[in-house]
Amino acid sequence: MLSLKQYGWRCVLGAEIVYIVCLLGGFLPLRSVRAVELHHTLFETLPGFSWINVGSVLLGAAYIFVLAWIFAWYIVWMHNSSLVNK
Repeated sequence: MLSLKQYGWRCVLGAEIVYIVCLLGGFLPLRSVRAVELHHTLFETLPGFSWINVGSVLLGAAYIFVLAWIFAWYIVWMHNSSLVNK
């Protein structure tokens, strides 16, 4: 049986790390101008997000936090409900 609490916090940690890496990826000079514009546009699909101000970054982190818990709940539910008790 998976523990929702443990799995959920691991999902949050992983998702927040990926979020930060993706934010930092918006500043890479190795990309074309069009690729950077697309990167910024994808982030701006989050409601209330405008490219890089502190409020938007924190709002995006809150969205990621909630989505990671929803994902964790679903995976734990699917895993635990599929176990066969003998």
